[in-house]
Amino acid sequence: MPNSEPFFKTRARGKLLLTGEYFVLDGALALALPVRYGQTLQVASAPENLHWQSLDHEDQPWFSAVFSVPDLDIIEATDPKTAATLVSFFAACRRQNPAFLTDHQGLQVNTRNDFPRQWGLGTSSTLLAALARWAKVNPYPVLFNTLGGSGYDLACAYADGPLWYQLQNGQPMIQPVDFQPPFADQLYFVYLDKKQDSRAGIAHYRAQGEKKYEYVAQISRLTRQCTEATTLAQFENALAEHEKLVSEVLGLPRAKTLFFNDFWGEVKSLGAWGGDFVLVTSERSAQETQAYFNEKGFHVFTPYRDMVDFPA
Repeated sequence: MPNSEPFFKTRARGKLLLTGEYFVLDGALALALPVRYGQTLQVASAPENLHWQSLDHEDQPWFSAVFSVPDLDIIEATDPKTAATLVSFFAACRRQNPAFLTDHQGLQVNTRNDFPRQWGLGTSSTLLAALARWAKVNPYPVLFNTLGGSGYDLACAYADGPLWYQLQNGQPMIQPVDFQPPFADQLYFVYLDKKQDSRAGIAHYRAQGEKKYEYVAQISRLTRQCTEATTLAQFENALAEHEKLVSEVLGLPRAKTLFFNDFWGEVKSLGAWGGDFVLVTSERSAQETQAYFNEKGFHVFTPYRDMVDFPA
């Protein structure tokens, strides 16, 4: 941690995309969920250069680097690829705010995830959102000009609760939604421990060509049905139809088919198919439901209310 007191500190929330994966890139309406986990960024003064340290959820350093200021050259780094990505973020912020990181003041920047990075809750997006807030710039152009993606994760970073996210003519449209379903206690998140590359998943989706566009309106309809469902059965029907459509376009089997074919509830992939978290529904007790997944070898089992960041 920096020797001096931080003069800037912020925390960005992580995210989960409940509906609209992949199709959100082409204008489908998506239901996005800010989660209770996130990443903190704090900035303090230092003698010279920009010193960066990233800590994991156990306070162990996983990345550090030193950059020159204002040139933003990499002086040293434990991971050159991560350092280069950071430089691209800095440069994209500077394009909007030319004064960002242009004086010769030394800085110490520390970040900390409060979730395991392999969970896929947004290590990069929370960092980018926090960095943009420090730089006082719009985070979406930074994302679009560096990592790419739809931007729903940035919408979640400082949201007060669940939201609808949609790209209209390439511009993010964000609408807070009241999604605290009466069946929330019958929803759980299970971690598959099969980390996926979101950009690889997007590339696979893009390769499907024009056939995917006919499904955009259907995905938007299912997003509304999931949001407005008043019974678990209605919600499960919408999830199952959503999974069928995405499976058809991607040419990939559902997570339920691959891992949980004998499970009594529904299983909905979240984000890049085949890894990270899935949402599961169950009319049986939490204990019986958890026991099922534990016996299958999946031990990260989180009730919906323990994951999703509801409005105060």
